[in-house]
Amino acid sequence: MKIHEYQAKRLFRQFGIPAPTGSICKTQKDITRHLKQMQMPVVVKAQILAGGRGKGGGVILARTMAKAQKSAETILGMQLITKQTGDAGTTVKTILLEQGVSLAKELYLSMLVDREHEDIVIIASRSGGMDIETVARENPDHIIKVHINPLLGLQSYQVRELIAGLELSPLLAGEFTEILKKLYTLFTHYDCSLVEINPLGITKEDTIIALDAKMDLDSNSLFRHPDILAMYDSDEEDALETAASAHGLNYIRLNGTIGSMVNGAGLAMATMDLIKQAGVEPANFLDVGGGADAEMVENGFRIIVSDTNVRAIFINIFGGILRCDILAEGVVAAAGKMELSLPVIVRMEGTNVEQGRRILAESHLNLINAENLKHAAELLAAI
Repeated sequence: MKIHEYQAKRLFRQFGIPAPTGSICKTQKDITRHLKQMQMPVVVKAQILAGGRGKGGGVILARTMAKAQKSAETILGMQLITKQTGDAGTTVKTILLEQGVSLAKELYLSMLVDREHEDIVIIASRSGGMDIETVARENPDHIIKVHINPLLGLQSYQVRELIAGLELSPLLAGEFTEILKKLYTLFTHYDCSLVEINPLGITKEDTIIALDAKMDLDSNSLFRHPDILAMYDSDEEDALETAASAHGLNYIRLNGTIGSMVNGAGLAMATMDLIKQAGVEPANFLDVGGGADAEMVENGFRIIVSDTNVRAIFINIFGGILRCDILAEGVVAAAGKMELSLPVIVRMEGTNVEQGRRILAESHLNLINAENLKHAAELLAAI
């Protein structure tokens, strides 16, 4: 689960990590009211759960009250398009007005779970304020990586390695050490998969401050963190994904035209490969799970057909815990109840597969039995 910058900075301050003060605005009245209480310059920041906001026009430094007012009014409500939002963009419903800071230098700092090494890796760079991928490509010697054994925690020699790599002065080394320790405590306390500060600013007064904040937390740990769960912003999520979650379905919306319904995450991924190999594109990832019933199948259908891009549905089921005949009965009941007009291709294997195919064939609905995966691919290619 991702949280907004202003929410992450609130947590930063709670853990003693310095971050600029700011005000949240959701209306034009909020903008006018808060700006009256601020000194120039002011940074106006769109609050969406995507990176690249500055390049998309969602972050503006205003040195006058008039510029701040105009910038805030422009950004609030805009359709902000970045590399991470896709072409559709995201509507900005909240902005952050933040006091400007006089900077001497910008650094990069992040912590994330490294699944390959089964540890936590700290990535830092003395080239902050730009895409870390660009830094890694153009100036790889500017990237410092330190791997932390989570059983041992952050060690003093690892902190010194980062200080040396960032070329920090003795005056800043102590302050950086304290910030790094507090950030690691926050990271582990909240079961984070990512915490990123870009830029981590060094002010002209020789202090360090977090000018940006990104946090991504393991959704499976939210039962331990009700304060984080309360920060969930459903407006930032895809409406169909939110609806699917409410029904206990594992659904991710994609950009294709073939809706899919599968039992098992691995089979779902293989099914998307099959759809692409057939020359068409998957519209979603949908895993109904091994214990799906008629109600879950019906809810899955509703989610899939709510996507107006979908031209056909492909059901790929291995009958184990969920027998093929039970699945077929659920598909027939749901399709009949919803009066589906889209073609539905069903490939089943496993327990009671013949009974399942017979139920589909005798339904007199637009349900097409695929004999095997090859046949399913041929049917998909013909759509």
